[in-house]
Amino acid sequence: MAANNTITFYDLALSTGATISPFVWATKYALKHKGFDLDVVPGGFTGILERTGGKTERLPAIVDDGEWVLDSWGIVEYLDAKYPDRPALVPHESVAATLKALDHWFWGAAVGPWMRCFCADYRDLSVPADHEYITHSREKMLGRKLEDIQAGREQRLPGISAALEPLRAALGQHDWLGGSSPNYADYRILGGILFTASVCKTPVLANDDPLRPWIERCLDLYGGLGRHPGLFPLFGLEQREGDPDLFNRGAGLGGIYKRNTGPDSTRAETTKITEGMKQADA
Repeated sequence: MAANNTITFYDLALSTGATISPFVWATKYALKHKGFDLDVVPGGFTGILERTGGKTERLPAIVDDGEWVLDSWGIVEYLDAKYPDRPALVPHESVAATLKALDHWFWGAAVGPWMRCFCADYRDLSVPADHEYITHSREKMLGRKLEDIQAGREQRLPGISAALEPLRAALGQHDWLGGSSPNYADYRILGGILFTASVCKTPVLANDDPLRPWIERCLDLYGGLGRHPGLFPLFGLEQREGDPDLFNRGAGLGGIYKRNTGPDSTRAETTKITEGMKQADA
């Protein structure tokens, strides 16, 4: 059992003090979900191996009464196994399977594209000792100079916003991805959003985006955990002429919605799609 209800948490932060990693953000929320206090060990990208006494060169990492636990998913599995009497992060194996699909989609649709929109800002906002590492490693990963990758983001941001309809569809019918209360599905997707908030010098979502109520609820959790002063505004993206719609204002017309309650409920749609159709002889 964690001594004094406290777990040591290794943070990964920018010069603003805001956590940078989606995985570290998700882990921070996971620990709070389990009701723990955090003994935070601060730091940036360089010096992780030294900071952790040679235990790891990647974060997140936690120490629970001397036991080291690494990897964001490994930490979630550990917390649920060790503390089953506390609220579950992954309450059923079906949640784990579905979340892995959701997480894979979200990285391709949003986190990766957003990262390319702000990769030079990401480097510039990091602590000075990290600049060389981030420049070299991210240019190796992405294949070009960070400034060249980031250029033209104004043209790309509307399309990224438009791609988030599956998330809007789910959260248009439920307060949380966890249903009636948040679980690790919320924290995992939120981690990518807060990573973006740590570097987005221009907004990435419209002020009236349907995702906003869920994001605001997440930011308010655990005493406003997601409202760090070093984060940038997520909302304020404006639609320009020629941009795709930033989100679907006709949401609810497809997918898993309860729409058919009898002929009266479908008559208008039937009339619309059969208008002009030759009627069969009586």
